Amino acid sequence: MSSIKRVCLLGFGEVGQTLAADFQAAGVTQLTAFDVLFKDPESACSRAAAKAGVHAASSAGEAVTDADLIVSAVTAAQDVAAARSVVDSIRRDAFFLDVNSVSPSVKVQSSELIGAAGGRYVEAAIMSPIFPKRAASPILLGGKHAAAFQPLGQQLGFTGTQVFSDEVGRASAAKMCRSVMIKGMEALLTESLLAARHYGVESTVIDSLRNLFPAADWSSLARYMISRSLIHGRRRAEEMREVAQTVTEAGLQPHMSAACVQRQDWAAGFRESASIDELDAMLDAVLAGAKAEKIQC
Repeated sequence: MSSIKRVCLLGFGEVGQTLAADFQAAGVTQLTAFDVLFKDPESACSRAAAKAGVHAASSAGEAVTDADLIVSAVTAAQDVAAARSVVDSIRRDAFFLDVNSVSPSVKVQSSELIGAAGGRYVEAAIMSPIFPKRAASPILLGGKHAAAFQPLGQQLGFTGTQVFSDEVGRASAAKMCRSVMIKGMEALLTESLLAARHYGVESTVIDSLRNLFPAADWSSLARYMISRSLIHGRRRAEEMREVAQTVTEAGLQPHMSAACVQRQDWAAGFRESASIDELDAMLDAVLAGAKAEKIQC
């Protein structure tokens, strides 16, 4: 068992709940969480914490008291706020693992806050969907405390970690630049195949993609990637705003990333359609929904 005994999760959404289960499987028995939605005892987060046997703290300060490890798994817009919320309560030398998808400059801001409070900040960039590998997903670690954290983290289930850089921001730069492609492909497939379905040429478009990129099953890939936008569009739009900031900080205009924000945000309005198994039927449902609600595609 790792020397990390007491773990705190800031944010108890999909990632937080997944990590909580993996930590418990690794033998962690002192597990605390804080989420702003805990104020509602009937919220999905509150119910999930109760079901998992995770102590739901009433504040971030309470949650991190005496924690050996704090995992920040909040929304991108709350990354710095989450770090700031614990500076008065974090135990000296406690690890603060920031797994949020934000720009390098945001990671630097959070690292400075945690470092000034005596904590050991570790940047973490998850380089794949959290499923199916969960805590064992490929993760790039950054910052001067990354090497010290890695062997401890591996004992908690973070077996896919790689110490990437001792400079905070580089791991997130890799993550954000990857997202230009991955979230961009989701947006492009959504726009391409919705328009193609309207004109009745979706099978021709997919056949053309198979010819150009024969390694992929484009029908299955398109259905999967579009469904991810429908389910997680709001969160993806938030991440793509951070991607756009990353591109801007590189001295470039984020034309593609900024457009992806709009398409991902739009897609979130049709979450129910993601449950449809057939690609054509899913596209039809989105088109019908957009027409019914008079939402411009």
